Amino acid sequence: MNRADVIRAWKDPLYRSGLSPEERAALPAHPSGLVEVREEDLKMASGGIAVTTAIDCTEYTFNHWRRCCP
Repeated sequence: MNRADVIRAWKDPLYRSGLSPEERAALPAHPSGLVEVREEDLKMASGGIAVTTAIDCTEYTFNHWRRCCP
């Protein structure tokens, strides 16, 4: 697999899912590596709460998979 295809596979999940299992296994690790963030760290970063300021818009967007606001 050439360099451009490797980068595309890293960036594009749809392209990556179309690769054969052998091609996916041959992909090198992504240079940024695996990033895991604990739930406690996320809450701290958001000020200790996990609530959006536009809950109605968020619920609409989540349930209908489109924007609620122009």
